[in-house]
Amino acid sequence: MNYPQVEIAFFIDRPNRFIAHCLNQKGEVITTHVKNTGRGKEVFIPGAEVAVAYVPGTKRKTLYDLIAVKKKDQWINIDSQLPNKLAMEGILDGTIQLPTLRGEIVTYKREVTYRQSKFDIYIETSSNQKIFVEVKGMTLENNGVGAFPDAPTIRGLKHVKELVEAHQEGYETYLLFIAQFEHLQVATIHEEMHPDLAYGIHFAQQQGVEVLVYNCQVTKDQVNVKQSIPFDLTIPFEDPNL
Repeated sequence: MNYPQVEIAFFIDRPNRFIAHCLNQKGEVITTHVKNTGRGKEVFIPGAEVAVAYVPGTKRKTLYDLIAVKKKDQWINIDSQLPNKLAMEGILDGTIQLPTLRGEIVTYKREVTYRQSKFDIYIETSSNQKIFVEVKGMTLENNGVGAFPDAPTIRGLKHVKELVEAHQEGYETYLLFIAQFEHLQVATIHEEMHPDLAYGIHFAQQQGVEVLVYNCQVTKDQVNVKQSIPFDLTIPFEDPNL
């Protein structure tokens, strides 16, 4: 993923979850659309270096999208719409490996309804497999440990429960985390933030749902899927914001 017309700015504040005020390199205060409604307390710190994309349009309320934040020495992409795109492209080009996939992919669709959920990716293979992949973006990181979520997610818990049901009905099922940053040794669930989600994923793994994590190479204007990262529910995540 390449973002055109990206500029460096500095975060000032976030009056609500949709917009942020930043100081550009001309010394002007600009209003940006934040492409992630999560809390982001660990990255949205006054003075933090941010990447903003100039996206003018007659129907837009702002001229900029805030797409990435620099934390210490690494860029963290915060675009919540990006993981689905990266996941689909990565699966198709082989960068992302689905361990149980057999044969060739013959059909794939985005946003496919199953019961009360819409799973992000649906795949059929030449071996008559039917596969659901639910994709989640991961932006939390502390000391090389990545975690999800940064806020309680009832929707995410529902997805996990229905992945279990789909698996019981014969579908191959995956929960795929795209970590939108590079420096990552292991990933886990932020149990303190959402205990029921941690339990739900533990149960889902026992029932056969595969959990995968891939990190990304991230610059201020580019994101590429890099490699598979271990997922370990037993690793605690220490959130400095709690």
